[in-house]
Amino acid sequence: MPKCVLAYSGGLDTSVILGWLIEKGYEVIAVYVDLGQPCEDRDATLAKARTCGASEALIVDVREELCRDFAFPVMQWQARYENTYLLGTSIARPLISKVCVEIAHRVGATVFAHGATGKGNDQCRFQLAAEAIDPAIEVLAPWRIPDFRDRFPGRTELLNFCEDRSIPVKASRSKPYSSDENCLHTSYEAGALEELTTDGFALVEFGMTVSPQQAPDTFELVKIDFESGLPVRVNDQSLAAHDLVLKLNEIGGRNGIGRSDIVENRLVGMKSRGVYEAPGMTLLYEAHRLVEQMTLDRDLVHLRDRMSPEVAESVYYGFWYCAKMDALLAFIRESQKPVTGSVELNLYKGNILVKSRQSSQSLYDAAIASMEGGGSYDQSDAEGFLRILGLPLRVQGLVRPRL
Repeated sequence: MPKCVLAYSGGLDTSVILGWLIEKGYEVIAVYVDLGQPCEDRDATLAKARTCGASEALIVDVREELCRDFAFPVMQWQARYENTYLLGTSIARPLISKVCVEIAHRVGATVFAHGATGKGNDQCRFQLAAEAIDPAIEVLAPWRIPDFRDRFPGRTELLNFCEDRSIPVKASRSKPYSSDENCLHTSYEAGALEELTTDGFALVEFGMTVSPQQAPDTFELVKIDFESGLPVRVNDQSLAAHDLVLKLNEIGGRNGIGRSDIVENRLVGMKSRGVYEAPGMTLLYEAHRLVEQMTLDRDLVHLRDRMSPEVAESVYYGFWYCAKMDALLAFIRESQKPVTGSVELNLYKGNILVKSRQSSQSLYDAAIASMEGGGSYDQSDAEGFLRILGLPLRVQGLVRPRL
């Protein structure tokens, strides 16, 4: 009997896939990768996998690794897919693949199965990561198999399968959208959200944030400290990476920070609509940007900003384990060394307002920048500077007059 490692969430799709794989003759090892999903019962999920026939049901806690080694480097790049999406789901997928392949090696499995559909991005992220780690692994995606789709053409058939086998699932026949969550964010898509005339902010029952309208009518001050580009303290409290994200989720969430509604371009070519909330990461992106403004020189920041979309695309498409990403991560580690300092932010009804910032590595010199007299900057020097800078323009103007 071939062994198969299944990336198992305990949700509707992977509950059905677990039973289907057993019917197909696989010995299934169900692996729940703990990404800090806030509303899930870990013990109940593992118990359900065993009840449904998994030979083993394992949980692997990667919450700290997810934040420290995946989310924070992407944040240092200020990477946003299509200038908006903070990549909360995309970041987690290569880590899930890594865990599942490691367990496959340990238990002697040759197959890695997942529940991503053939229309979405996650199938790309799972497979590209798994094959980069182990080119010999067989990636099994039931939603890409006609036999599976014929048997389960819709949500009703999936629910019927679970009901017939007394498999408990959170999904209902009437839920108007689907969701995916981890400690970085929650995403909402499909169902009623596929209609662009649907008000996503009104429809979704957000789990991490209150609406800006319901947020307090007073400022809340939060202080965030960075060392070499990594967040290390919130309100003067030193925290590990995962705990720091949770703390900022709590603070940002109660102030209505971090909601977005996006129509994005999937790697497979279609447009899709998603509603997201990421309160803690939204705060980190803004605080990190403010520390960089003090501590990094212009050319380095501009170079990073030109390459940032490349990083966002690589993460979104699933190319985490590749030579280009290795080089980009090495670049950002080096460039972030001076990014040390702290910022104070006033949070108010979904808004982030900077109150103060300071850094021992600050390149800002008030005496030089001041519009008042004095300081080491001699304004007369600008005369020669502009004569040299404008030389090509003057030559062109003589040869090709614009008037």
